[in-house]
Amino acid sequence: MPVIHPNWERPPVNMVDGYSLEMTAKDVDSLRDAAPSIAPETPVAVTFLPGEDFAARIAATKLVRSLGFEPMPHFSARRITSATEFEAYLAAAVAEADVQRCFVIAGDPSEAEGPYDDSSALIASGAFERAGIQAIGVGGHPEGHPNMTPDQCWSVLLDKCTEIGRRGMAPLIVTQFVFDADAVLAWLTELRARGIDAPVRIGVPGPAGIKTLMRFAARCGVGASASVLAKYGISITKLLGTAGPDKLVETFERALGEEHGRVRLHFYPFGGLEKTVAWINDYARAH
Repeated sequence: MPVIHPNWERPPVNMVDGYSLEMTAKDVDSLRDAAPSIAPETPVAVTFLPGEDFAARIAATKLVRSLGFEPMPHFSARRITSATEFEAYLAAAVAEADVQRCFVIAGDPSEAEGPYDDSSALIASGAFERAGIQAIGVGGHPEGHPNMTPDQCWSVLLDKCTEIGRRGMAPLIVTQFVFDADAVLAWLTELRARGIDAPVRIGVPGPAGIKTLMRFAARCGVGASASVLAKYGISITKLLGTAGPDKLVETFERALGEEHGRVRLHFYPFGGLEKTVAWINDYARAH
């Protein structure tokens, strides 16, 4: 089986060991500034957002590789306008940044802008294995999906992981960012009970302004009830100031066990890469 990342072959030293990061094409300067503090070979996902062009995403992906990290570009199925565009982007990522790992999502548009209705269609195209890709990341939804029932979510996730493995690549599940550790732990237990043994990266928001976190939560459909936010450390009566993932990560550190399978963290740096990396390093020193 292809290796997703060397970190998966050993137990973590602490909960942030073997973390991964997310960036946009606009974050290249932040990545350069944060780079000296980021662990070598750290996976860095490069998002596929509207308003960012092909060249900017490739430049960001190349920078990730040149700084000694592991690029994982996103492919947003419904935003890809043709098979030619998809395969040209993939070929450029492989040729210019030695990309070996990719992440696939359906994307926000309700209607596909080209031939791909969802991430399963990208996987089924055969383009990834033809390009020599070793691992494919797919989304996990511990707090449910706005357009699918829980049973549909499980069925789709199992089908994707099975198909990726059948095509000779390694599946990796990366969740949306979460506030509720208990929901994630229950989801991981069910994931393993259903026979899905793919490694999981739990999405964690980096330290950020509370209003920023709430805005992203609303946009991403993340559960943000008053009780969940209180567990995370946010009071909805005090929306000024910032909040970090201390309580969330410490709960995972305490509660995750062998029954949850292979788990690492994936950080969404809504407050900036440098702040998030500084938080990770502070946590590692304290644990």
